[in-house]
Amino acid sequence: MAGMSARILVADDDPKQAELIRLYLERDGHSVLTVHNGRAALEQCRSRKPDLLVLDVMMPQVDGLDVCRIMRAESSVAILLVTARSTEDDLLLGLDLGADDYMTKPVSPRELAARVRALLRRSGIGSPGHQRVLTVGDLVVDAGRFEVRVAGETVVLTAKEFGILELLAGEPGRVFTRGEIINRVFGFERDVSERTVDAHVVNLRRKLEAEPVQPRYVQTVYGRGYRLAEQALPDGRP
Repeated sequence: MAGMSARILVADDDPKQAELIRLYLERDGHSVLTVHNGRAALEQCRSRKPDLLVLDVMMPQVDGLDVCRIMRAESSVAILLVTARSTEDDLLLGLDLGADDYMTKPVSPRELAARVRALLRRSGIGSPGHQRVLTVGDLVVDAGRFEVRVAGETVVLTAKEFGILELLAGEPGRVFTRGEIINRVFGFERDVSERTVDAHVVNLRRKLEAEPVQPRYVQTVYGRGYRLAEQALPDGRP
């Protein structure tokens, strides 16, 4: 991990599974807390403010999807969903609610630990060299602080949304294909399709744009992919 240590909350109603995940994550140098229901997950997220949440979908008291939705509205914590559901619609629902990654059961603790490492790298947690501040018009992407501001107002993004925006902002005006975005933001993750990229872009526009159907910043180049406008004008045209 080369010094990349994080605060991680594991929420799983199976104590044995949660304990196994905790052992693997602590082996990577992380500080790990486990809880076994959705209400406790919300309470600990709000009080402990973890860097990353490993979240089982099927939990008592508060469903994992509801926890994901609530925390995404309140925080930029990276969220890894773990569930027995495996259809594409389930995957897209999780992403629409703000999850950064998605694993289906049975879960390999080694793969989960690798997914956590990938999420932490993309979010910049524990990486002292990740300090760029990128500005396009009144849009500011601060990679070092994992912050985005539009006209001075902070916008809360998921780790994947931030990764896509940071990639586009690194070269304003350049068109990135969906395949390039998958390779550079999602890496070697499984079950990532062009529809997955589109779902993240839709969510990103909802947060950045005053009128998401007429985006000023993240623009579609039909038949090619996405780009960040080199200069965003008040009427929405680059």
